[in-house]
Amino acid sequence: MEERDVMEFDVVIVGAGPAGLAAACRLMQQANEQGQEFSVCLVEKGSEVGAHILSGAVIEPRALNELFPNWQELGAPLNVSVTEDQVFLLKDEQNAQKLPNALVPQTMHNEGNYIVSLGNFCRWLGQQAEDLGVEIFPGFTAREVLYDDKGRVVGILTGAMGIGADGEQKDSYVPSMELRAKYTLFAEGCRGHLGKELINKYNLDQGCDPQHYGIGIKELWEIDPSKHQEGLVVHGSGWPLTGDTHGGFFLYHDESNQVEIGLIVDLSYSNPHLSPFDEFQRMKHHPVIKQYLEGGKRISYGARAITKGGLNCLPKMTFPGGLLIGCDAGTLNFAKIKGVHTAMKSAMLAAETVFDAISQGDQGAQILSDFTQRWQASWAYEELQRSRNFGPAMHKFGTFLGGAFNFLDQNIFAGHLPFTLHDRTPDHAKLKPADVCQPIDYPKPDGKLSFDKLSSVFLANVSHEEDQPCHLRLTDPELPLRDNLPTYNEPAQRYCPAGVYEVVTDEDGQARFQINFSNCVHCKTCDIKDPAQNITWVTPEGAGGPNYPNM
Repeated sequence: MEERDVMEFDVVIVGAGPAGLAAACRLMQQANEQGQEFSVCLVEKGSEVGAHILSGAVIEPRALNELFPNWQELGAPLNVSVTEDQVFLLKDEQNAQKLPNALVPQTMHNEGNYIVSLGNFCRWLGQQAEDLGVEIFPGFTAREVLYDDKGRVVGILTGAMGIGADGEQKDSYVPSMELRAKYTLFAEGCRGHLGKELINKYNLDQGCDPQHYGIGIKELWEIDPSKHQEGLVVHGSGWPLTGDTHGGFFLYHDESNQVEIGLIVDLSYSNPHLSPFDEFQRMKHHPVIKQYLEGGKRISYGARAITKGGLNCLPKMTFPGGLLIGCDAGTLNFAKIKGVHTAMKSAMLAAETVFDAISQGDQGAQILSDFTQRWQASWAYEELQRSRNFGPAMHKFGTFLGGAFNFLDQNIFAGHLPFTLHDRTPDHAKLKPADVCQPIDYPKPDGKLSFDKLSSVFLANVSHEEDQPCHLRLTDPELPLRDNLPTYNEPAQRYCPAGVYEVVTDEDGQARFQINFSNCVHCKTCDIKDPAQNITWVTPEGAGGPNYPNM
């Protein structure tokens, strides 16, 4: 067996998103306050902290106020306060109805919140973490979970560097490292591949509804200053999504004449002809959105799956030797369309629980049941409890009736209805055969408001070492052409927002399923939506993937 370097820490954290960074900061704050020697290591697969972070994002500062009460003095990049909320129902490609504020669910009001680049917010959190003494390893992937002989998590194995597509070591080879810890916190984000393993190994989702997801596709635009209204938040639903396809758009007026525009499509849709990317591109031609973008310049693009099942789908977060935190566990409050604060709060409670346990001499032997009690007593859990029916209502009743239900649930009953709705069908199982669904003829992009996938991926600054094993693993390599193509017209060609999957015809006339893994923006949609669950997303070589500058 190859010799590996072993590094030992009190706590190892996987993922430098808002939750992972909040946990790291809170751990070191406690250690520094008590003058205690304490070591925290945080690994991040992106080339830098923030490189893979993409979100709307409107931040409710409640958790940040607790973590860093002096965040303004510390220069946190929360520079744009929300000044106005607008909510629209797009009736068709030309018409829309603006909803009076009195009819908007209370969870969608944004008074006191901030429009931010979540990537830049994480870069700032990363600096705070380093200043507190956290060791951050960017460009390192968490490849495997390490277990002891009793089945307890004792750390992670990082991914090796410099392995060729043939599996052989190249001249640039760097072996894996073992990062061992008393406790390991997993904050990989939506559909983390190690989180999936832990949920399955410890049956953490027993008794829960299956997790539900959306895909969020986002662009950053620089627009005409005369059209810019700093602090304006616009949300909407309806066209172009129809039938059982749910979701909604956002348009946020950030600083420096920039707007963040995006579409979230629930991955519970049934029509395999649907392309979330193309729905987003044609949506930008609607007058409600076009009025701002016309004459502007698109400067960045990205996509990311979103955990949106809510409390009903929340798995158990504790297991021997560690915790799931943040949206890896599903702690985002998607009903508020701004769940960063709840993910951060789960992480801060995890940090306090772990620190207390280690301070009392625990070496990671116990399951941190104390965390569950703290979590269920928190304001974040209460938020999830109040909004537990939001997602299931949209799935069961559709955009219009679901929206009406949520208005009553949130505004009239404050989330305290005496029953809970459920959606127990996984997203991938909702696809219908292609021959019973209406094909969709998407308009060609005009190069001004709408664009193709490859030019979009270019703006995501995607970079992967070409000579490496493909990180998109097929359990059965024959299944895409044998089963998915005749039944579903191979939907991977359309649900992927980066042109990774293609069915191509070779010169001999034979069809071939091609995976362009170098295009991958790490959105994880394929891992979620493939109807046979045949695709498994694993981490590629460290530092690969998108490099979002301001998303």
